[in-house]
Amino acid sequence: MGGVVSKMSLSSVFPRFHRIAAIAAASLCLGLSGCILGSEHPALDLDIPNGYRQAPHPSNAAVPVLDWWRGFRSAELTALMESAQTNNLDIAVAIAQIIQADALAGVAGAPLLPTLTGTANAERAHQGSSGGGSGIGSATGVNSIGSSTFSQFNTTLTASYMIDFWGKNRAALYAAEETATASRYNRDVVVLTTVVTVANTYFQILAAQDELRVARRDLAAAERILGLIKQQFNGGTASQLDLSQQEALVATQRASIPPLEVTLQQNIAALALLVGRAPVNLKVTGGATTQITIPRVTPGLPSELLYQRPDIRQAEAALASSNFSVESARAAFFPQIQLTGTTGFQSAALASLFGPGAWFYTLTAGLTQPIFDGFLLQNELKQAQGLQLQNLQAYRKSVLSAFADVEKALVALQKFTLQERLQADAVASSRKAFDVAETQLRGGTINLITVLQAQQTLFTAENTLVLVRLNKLLAASSLFQALGGGWTPQGTLSSLQP
Repeated sequence: MGGVVSKMSLSSVFPRFHRIAAIAAASLCLGLSGCILGSEHPALDLDIPNGYRQAPHPSNAAVPVLDWWRGFRSAELTALMESAQTNNLDIAVAIAQIIQADALAGVAGAPLLPTLTGTANAERAHQGSSGGGSGIGSATGVNSIGSSTFSQFNTTLTASYMIDFWGKNRAALYAAEETATASRYNRDVVVLTTVVTVANTYFQILAAQDELRVARRDLAAAERILGLIKQQFNGGTASQLDLSQQEALVATQRASIPPLEVTLQQNIAALALLVGRAPVNLKVTGGATTQITIPRVTPGLPSELLYQRPDIRQAEAALASSNFSVESARAAFFPQIQLTGTTGFQSAALASLFGPGAWFYTLTAGLTQPIFDGFLLQNELKQAQGLQLQNLQAYRKSVLSAFADVEKALVALQKFTLQERLQADAVASSRKAFDVAETQLRGGTINLITVLQAQQTLFTAENTLVLVRLNKLLAASSLFQALGGGWTPQGTLSSLQP
């Protein structure tokens, strides 16, 4: 069943597209609302599998809950998750982008409404002309023949409306609204990325603490063996080579501790940034990777992933926006009809400004048809179609990437869980061999080379086990990220189906 491939139509993948198309079709029947709006959409042609190869259990046995991070059973991790959702600055930026996108949608919708402009003017003017003359009067320029002084008062109200006969402005509004929707899904992407990064950083802190404990325990064991070799060297039963080899191993173990401390402190600083706090003010208790429980989760059906992954929904909204942008660019080729009306009062005397004789009005209807614009509109349409094609391919890739992410996370979680069990057995056997070697060393019945090999085998096995546990935790958080975080209740999900 997992190998069956189905083709999903536009209406089955995009329930919102289906509703928008219905709304657009209905609006065509209402008159001058857009004669070509919604006339063309690209074919999606998506291959949706019926299941996941690495999901042997029933797909909906345990889909992730909304607060999925509580399944790790760590109160400190839960508190960090909640703090990050409230204080993370990347999330704050994404919220600010939503405000901008909503405002731009309002700007795009403004041409659908008439504009009203009111003005009031008061003018006082003097106009004079001087005629020829002689004598003193002429010399002083005192001559007011033909001069006049007048006043002019007027108030006007102008209304202008562009008839959106071809749907150009309405398509632009729909494009802006879909962009605003995409900005909301972008916020969800940022939130999901942030909380997963918080979880991964916290797991890396726990792993660093585990590695420090292992390194210090191994250092203590190496120093203990070094003490025994020194006793044998002083007694003449061990050589200088044996002593130097063990001293080198002790020094190596001691030198491995500072890099682990660097990793620990740097991850704490990175975690502080994620929760919006200064590193000096963040205290992380931590613990051990063994204290973290891996939540039981199943991936659901692949088709449901299209509704749960915010990056897919973001790509869907971006594609919808570009569809409407193409419609708007195509409608720009058709004539534009502008209606303008002006009314007001005009008088030479303020007292009679609002009298019946001072009232006037004008009505104007204009039609503008592009004839030649240097191929501007044609290239704008090509640009919109190119963006539409780009967003279509981006959507297809986001869907296929989502399926691949789930498959990779599932196989990683399964295999690292198996490796953890096998590596734990290897650590147990190595520890037993080391304990036997140390006991025999005390009795002087073992070769020192065998002791060195037992030490190094144990130290390597313990470090590997810590890394395997970390990889298992990272795979679990990656699975939640691949599934889009927590899933809405089944009833809500079914209401989204077309």
